[in-house]
Amino acid sequence: MRSPVLSLTSALALAAIAFPAAAEGKLTVYTYESFTAEWGPGPQVKKAFEAECACEVDFVSVADGVALLNRVKLEGAATKADIVLGLDTNLTAEAKATGLFAPHGSAGENVKVPGDWKDDTFVPYDYSYFAVVYDTEKLKTPPKSLKELVEGDPEQKIAIQDPRTSTPGLGLLLWVKSVYGDKAPEAWAKLKGRVLTVTPGWSEAYGLFTKGEAPMVLSYTTSPAYHMVADKSERYQAAPFEEGHYLQIEVAGITTTGANNPLAEKFMAFMTGPGFQDVIPETNWMLPAGKTDKPLNPAFDRLVKPAKTLIFSADEVAANRKAWVDEWLGVMSK
Repeated sequence: MRSPVLSLTSALALAAIAFPAAAEGKLTVYTYESFTAEWGPGPQVKKAFEAECACEVDFVSVADGVALLNRVKLEGAATKADIVLGLDTNLTAEAKATGLFAPHGSAGENVKVPGDWKDDTFVPYDYSYFAVVYDTEKLKTPPKSLKELVEGDPEQKIAIQDPRTSTPGLGLLLWVKSVYGDKAPEAWAKLKGRVLTVTPGWSEAYGLFTKGEAPMVLSYTTSPAYHMVADKSERYQAAPFEEGHYLQIEVAGITTTGANNPLAEKFMAFMTGPGFQDVIPETNWMLPAGKTDKPLNPAFDRLVKPAKTLIFSADEVAANRKAWVDEWLGVMSK
């Protein structure tokens, strides 16, 4: 029987737990919900960086990347965020225009992503390509192109995300625009009949898909790696599209608030190194943008490799995003 009286050693041990050594400063990072989920990279990243900096990392999450930018714009110069992690290149020009972000210094030196990356404010931490992921048990002949997706059987539904709140949702809008151009509204009108629902963020749409609510979902070429590695399953696959796939590069930036916190610059340097990058492939299920110490799981070699990379410049997106979203909304709300 354990004694109800604490020994002096036990009491001291409990006191140490109750009153840990004071952290040398605090870093507040705004990001998206799937990053901070228990299965996401957030918990491991927090542990690794806190061990290195003797500080406290506070993650604050919202549904998705577009919602992230909307929150920072709403808070303005009063934002508590030191770092915003989870925007993508489709949002960087608009984010810069707010005047709420500061130059990153030399943090971007060690990154490598498709294209010639140059940006003095935002630093990539991962990348992938948008894709239609399908359930092989429910869909024997998936679409082979965006055209087949748009013009296919309306009984075969897809869950997509809202471009006003979600970076994948915005990615699909830009993918359609890059292929269809001025005829994008007609494409959306045809695709509308196949859309089961439009969710605020990626997590909700992917959850509906894996629960069997729809045989297809807008996600990433890297998503099947999760099922291959974690589930030991080949059931969910990405459909290669003849026109190519739209590229997403996810980035982080230091806010003007964070520019006064020396931990922000330290975190950005940490983000491009193995302590962060080794975590990304099998938690965020994206491709690493910086230096890793571990090789990728062989499952990543079996993923769809786009025949063509589609992407608009950040300035093109900033100049046209509102008009293109309004165009989408005009069709989808009818």
